[in-house]
Amino acid sequence: MAKRVVVDPVTRIEGHLRLEIVVDEQNKKVTEAVSSATMWRGIEIIVRGRDPRDAWAFTQRICGVCTTIHALASVRAVEDALDIQIPRNANYIRNIMLATLQVHDHLVHFYHLHALDWVSPVEALKADPAKTAELQKTVLKWAEPLIGLAKDYTGLKAYARRFPKATPAYYKAVQDKIRQIVESGQLGIFAPAEWWSHPDYQKLPPEAHLMAVAHYLEMLDVQRDLVISHVVFGGKNPHPHYLVGGMTCSISMDDGNAPVNAARLGLVQTSVELGLDAVNYFYLPDLIAIGLLYLKDKWFYGGGLAKERVLDFGDFPDEPYRDFSRTGDYWDKILYHSNGIVHNFKEGVDKAKYEPFNKDSLEHVAEYVQHSFFHYTEGDSKALHPWMGETIPAPEEVPPTPWKFLDPNKKYSYSKTPVYKGMTHEVGPLARYIIVYTAVKQGHVKPSFVDEMVVEQIEAVQKIIKNVLGEELQPHQFLPTTVGRTLARGLEAQLSANLNSYFLKKLYDNIKAGDTQVANTTKFDPETWGEGIKKGVGMTAAPRGALSHWVVIDGRTIKNYQAIVPTTWNVAPRIKNEHGEQRAAYEASMLDTEVKDPKQPLEILRTIHSFDPCLACATHIYNDKGEEITSFSVNSACAV
Repeated sequence: MAKRVVVDPVTRIEGHLRLEIVVDEQNKKVTEAVSSATMWRGIEIIVRGRDPRDAWAFTQRICGVCTTIHALASVRAVEDALDIQIPRNANYIRNIMLATLQVHDHLVHFYHLHALDWVSPVEALKADPAKTAELQKTVLKWAEPLIGLAKDYTGLKAYARRFPKATPAYYKAVQDKIRQIVESGQLGIFAPAEWWSHPDYQKLPPEAHLMAVAHYLEMLDVQRDLVISHVVFGGKNPHPHYLVGGMTCSISMDDGNAPVNAARLGLVQTSVELGLDAVNYFYLPDLIAIGLLYLKDKWFYGGGLAKERVLDFGDFPDEPYRDFSRTGDYWDKILYHSNGIVHNFKEGVDKAKYEPFNKDSLEHVAEYVQHSFFHYTEGDSKALHPWMGETIPAPEEVPPTPWKFLDPNKKYSYSKTPVYKGMTHEVGPLARYIIVYTAVKQGHVKPSFVDEMVVEQIEAVQKIIKNVLGEELQPHQFLPTTVGRTLARGLEAQLSANLNSYFLKKLYDNIKAGDTQVANTTKFDPETWGEGIKKGVGMTAAPRGALSHWVVIDGRTIKNYQAIVPTTWNVAPRIKNEHGEQRAAYEASMLDTEVKDPKQPLEILRTIHSFDPCLACATHIYNDKGEEITSFSVNSACAV
């Protein structure tokens, strides 16, 4: 017998997402899956006709969670169009801000958006605080092969800024607080209570639940101090300031009122060190403690499209680059060589097919609207390249509300469907790790120290699995899974914490050498741009995956602007073209997941949460006259 399950809205994400699945109750398998973006934004239409130097400030408001990343992609796109190369200090500062975002976003995602898919405060009440303290010491020991990869490039870190309190008294105090919350019936952040009976919460010992929930609470405090670099270099967080041509933060080691001086660099130093410790002593050990037990139980579900096709653009240019779209110098300068496509990783790294992504790849990016609430002027069957992209709402295609079930044969989502060479791809930290690992192992790139660390991290995980579980698991077995996708985010947080320290050291050295320039303003005046059409693209490795902003400038103003964001790649509705019918990553991952109880589809939420959906970023529709197009309400119930 088949059971249809609707989860609408999915909570603990940015924005509104609806999931529909059909579960075969006999074998517990998902036989059909639909993911629908049920919200809209209008940034691309808002910036049309505006000064391209202001685009970053508007596009950064696409999302309040991603904070800095859309501004970075936007200034890169405009600089690409206007042929502007930024100074060294600006490059280092932008990389520090990106690495900071990666550390903060990944850590907050795991503890405050995703952790309760794995651990339960109710189970934590059964724990022995003394045994929890011992477990804490044990998992730190397990994680040593990973912790050993942490590096302080500045050489200034003297001691741990934060370290787990592995004492019975600490865990007893936390447990008492959790009991007080649970017994009050006011679960608040630990709702919904009715899900805590799901059998998956029995996989972990109670002590693992108590340890993780304690760190959940502790990281609420720590995460605030991880974004100090955004405040120092960008003036605030969220939505720090950028500048076409560089950054706005002048540097002076003598002026106590300068935006960047010795005292404020000291604050950045402390924040960078805290990020290293939060990732290495909390985040990674907790991931290991939870993930190993799920892998031991053969929980290899949720890989979906990651097994078939992944894509990314790469990032962290070591030195200032010239452009993306003319010489492609960006890809010659980056340290994180995740700029590529990998097909068929499920067969093993030796059999996977690797393809680089560079300036010659730009023409192959496009978006479909076959099953999206949009139309294209020339018809909806073909895809449009983003420089020719259109955002034309189709409100007449939106089903009347309230929605009972969506029809996947019709239009059913506010997200478009991005493709590369006509095919859907999964993007995200997991995609980046698959790409770099494949590229290095197959000898396609001369690996940087960043690429080498990715391989070392994956091999360290293999070693930990062997040491703790006594099993030999290959990367193609454990990476393209829900566990692997969650693990990849933690590994990338460690990578970014190291990069934070690396680029801070480069900034120190450059300032010591007498260079305090933070902006190239030679082309800031529109009179220097010349006439005619100019096209640019800005790409970056956003926390959720491959992000690209595409701009067309006509004279002094923006003629067209399109943002293809990571969640659009992953949440997209299905398409059909010369390659057959294709699903995007969310739908493919749900088909790859077992559901024990359709009334509590925890496995589905866990898999979708592993992507960290950001629907505010993914959707496009807007009426440029400010008129309501259509409206509907969603409730928080899981309907069966």
